[in-house]
Amino acid sequence: MGVMVGTMALIVILSVFNGFDSLVKSLINSFNPDLKITLVEGKTFIPDKETIRNLKAVPGVLDISFVLEDNVLVRYDELQTNAVLKGVSDNYAAITGLDSMMVDGSYNIGDTSEPLALVGRGISIYLNIRPQSPRQMTVFVPRRLKQLSLDAERALNRQYISIAGVFSIEQDYDTKYILVPLSFARDLFEYTGGEVNILEVKFNKEAGGDAIQKAVSDIVGKDFVVQNRYQQNDLFYKTMQTEKWAIFLILIFILIVASFNVIGTLTMLMLEKKKDIITLRNLGADSGLLRRIFLVEGWMITASGAIFGAILGLIICWLQMRFGIIKLQGSGTFIIDAYPVLVKFTDVALVLVSVIIIGLFAAWYPIHFLNRGYVEGMKEE
Repeated sequence: MGVMVGTMALIVILSVFNGFDSLVKSLINSFNPDLKITLVEGKTFIPDKETIRNLKAVPGVLDISFVLEDNVLVRYDELQTNAVLKGVSDNYAAITGLDSMMVDGSYNIGDTSEPLALVGRGISIYLNIRPQSPRQMTVFVPRRLKQLSLDAERALNRQYISIAGVFSIEQDYDTKYILVPLSFARDLFEYTGGEVNILEVKFNKEAGGDAIQKAVSDIVGKDFVVQNRYQQNDLFYKTMQTEKWAIFLILIFILIVASFNVIGTLTMLMLEKKKDIITLRNLGADSGLLRRIFLVEGWMITASGAIFGAILGLIICWLQMRFGIIKLQGSGTFIIDAYPVLVKFTDVALVLVSVIIIGLFAAWYPIHFLNRGYVEGMKEE
């Protein structure tokens, strides 16, 4: 029972962690592009038309979006906060999946004559924003082309923009980003030469991301950094993996503690079977055979516990995936209602191997250490 419950817990918890990991990655990937091109040094650049044509000609590249983003101060009624204003080109929805992450209003950034903004859910809650309201949001940014002044009216550029919708991805994004048309951002930041600071690339997954990334890097040259989705969120992915293996090691430690039950069981069994050991000894059984009997007994305890625990864990995971039995607290405020589950059979295999190895050690230890002279003493009796 101890081994079975430990094995079940390992499989269930790792599968739930995989579910959250997959969910968060899918949400982040709906905002981040397949490839992100930025300057190694400097803030903005003017895209070269020949370079853009060459990038679009790379096999597997589907589209390219232009982005200009910078920090701003936004105010809505009497409330204000800092944010990152991200000006995007008209094809931005085709580059990412942000249009599928709208939780209020609709995906619409308008056009040059009537620009509209999309705000993250965190900003929307903090500023009490109501999409498609007649009230507009005011955006402030320091003037770039004029001499700084102590007068706020002269020191800051300000623009007004209506809110079309609210998106929800992940807390760090929801409390940070506001999306607007690229033309609105250029006007606000006082860029008149077609400047951008990011190129976002969408490619065909079947074409092979590594090959496309290398081809794009060769085209743009050493002055630019080309990052795939993993590299754009390097710290996040490493943290998720570290947390997963930390959980695995903690649960393995619990299993090691549970394996002391096996050690105690075998020790008591050897004491209880003293007469049987003497009988086997008199029938000609040597010390090696007697040790193997108890070793196999300990292995059978562990193996049966591991197998039944794995079966029970997989059943619980299937029930959760199929019916969503265990709900998330605060249902209605999350994208999902129940705990997500994703079973990876590599994790199941790793758990089974780990449990069996622990069980073998638990069976080997009492036989070869706690009772080293016990079997030989049966011969003397």
